[in-house]
Amino acid sequence: MSILGFAASVQSSWKRFNTYRKAVRQLESLDDRQLADIGVSRSRIEDLARGAER
Repeated sequence: MSILGFAASVQSSWKRFNTYRKAVRQLESLDDRQLADIGVSRSRIEDLARGAER
């Protein structure tokens, strides 16, 4: 793998991670009632956020 390929891979991974963290923060900011309204339990937030990064 070239240096440029490696850098592109790191950048892509960093963007996915930031998308994941943003989704987690947004969902964690909701109260339990709001989460229930959208059909999400607090224990599933990280699993759902992993789907958002793709």
